[in-house]
Amino acid sequence: MRRSQVVLSKILEDKLALTGMLIVFSVMMVAVFAPWLAPHPQDVSQIHLTERLLAPSFKHLLGTDDLGRDLLSRILFGARVSFTIAVIAVGLCIIIGVPIGLYAGFYDNWVSSLIMRIGDIFLSVPQVVLALAIASSLGRTMENIILALSITYWPWFSNIVFAETRKVKKMVFVEATVALGATTFRTILFHILPNVLSPIIIRSSVGMGFTLLTAAALGFIGVGAPPPTPEWGITIAESRRYLPDAWWFAIFPGIAIFISVMGFNMLGDGLRDILDPRIRRGGQKAKREGEE
Repeated sequence: MRRSQVVLSKILEDKLALTGMLIVFSVMMVAVFAPWLAPHPQDVSQIHLTERLLAPSFKHLLGTDDLGRDLLSRILFGARVSFTIAVIAVGLCIIIGVPIGLYAGFYDNWVSSLIMRIGDIFLSVPQVVLALAIASSLGRTMENIILALSITYWPWFSNIVFAETRKVKKMVFVEATVALGATTFRTILFHILPNVLSPIIIRSSVGMGFTLLTAAALGFIGVGAPPPTPEWGITIAESRRYLPDAWWFAIFPGIAIFISVMGFNMLGDGLRDILDPRIRRGGQKAKREGEE
């Protein structure tokens, strides 16, 4: 049985991972099929001042915003915007951080030390603060938000890959591969990288939720995607002036953010328990001790 099939079977047996996977899959399907699921897809950009701030009803299930736009439709389309930002940002972090971590972990020279110290500088500043500074200086566009999130999050991947590479390269099979004359590139690509994929996958899942939340925070502050983009953080920021009367305006986008981030975190925690053998062995040992 392939490793992917083994992991999938374990996810199906793990309630935490399965619940997270179902939530993530559901929200992703909502993002993909938003134009067909939205009851009023034209209301994403069209203004209807005669229907502004209507409470939830059969016509508008989640109510309307301050410009009369259907809130449910904007939340569904907002899932597409938020997930696009998170997926591209995390993908860029993997492209940047994984090769850097592999190089710095395999080689022990001043270049690898310099690279990791640069990463430590990024990690010393809270991501939201650093992303806010970068996004403010670059301008308010989705591309700049993705760039700001990628620049501030890649050290998490490089640090994890660096630590795992340092451990794996000392193992016997890697030393045997080098002794047999394999090139450095082949050793890293075919022998070290497959053995550090588990922490990369786990960090990617958790990073998706964290990046999605950070993107919403930037939108709330006012440096996220520009209006009238149906982004969840922007929607909550626009609702502040109408609280507590138009409670639906802030509550439902907040619930969308909460469910999405919770789904990714649950999936990441479940994958960590499944893919990390040290945690799995520790859990089994604790279970045996408890039975005794």
